[in-house]
Amino acid sequence: MAKKQGVKPVAENRKARHDYFIEETYECGLELKGTEVKSMRQGKVNLKESFAHVKNGEMLVEGMHISPYDHGSYFNTDPLRPKRLLLHKNEIRKLAQQVQKQGYTLIPLSVYLKNGRMKLSLGVCVGKHLHDKRDAMAEKSAKRDMERALKTH
Repeated sequence: MAKKQGVKPVAENRKARHDYFIEETYECGLELKGTEVKSMRQGKVNLKESFAHVKNGEMLVEGMHISPYDHGSYFNTDPLRPKRLLLHKNEIRKLAQQVQKQGYTLIPLSVYLKNGRMKLSLGVCVGKHLHDKRDAMAEKSAKRDMERALKTH
């Protein structure tokens, strides 16, 4: 059976865009078990409380919840187990150096299926303060009001 081409979104971390300024994004692969892939294809993944970090020269994502596959029996794994991200060694070193800066963190932004493989979009982020969030919400509502006004005229 031929693999489908293109990109199919599986899950998105909308809260990350609200809570952080995204400086850079990276695309990386995920090391998963078979039942985890099947569950993710059904869209049973939650990125809300997840983060990534470097440990022993490997990039790991923690807090990403993948619900157990319905027909998986004893092959199912722990839903919150740390998953390894597949990046080049020089990319891992570069990200580790950026995280050392004060206030920077690595946040998974989305998970998607690309050419038959699960990919994760990883963002290098800086936390927003409360007044930044308020400004963003005010800007979004003003833009929405302008679009409504243009649509009615």
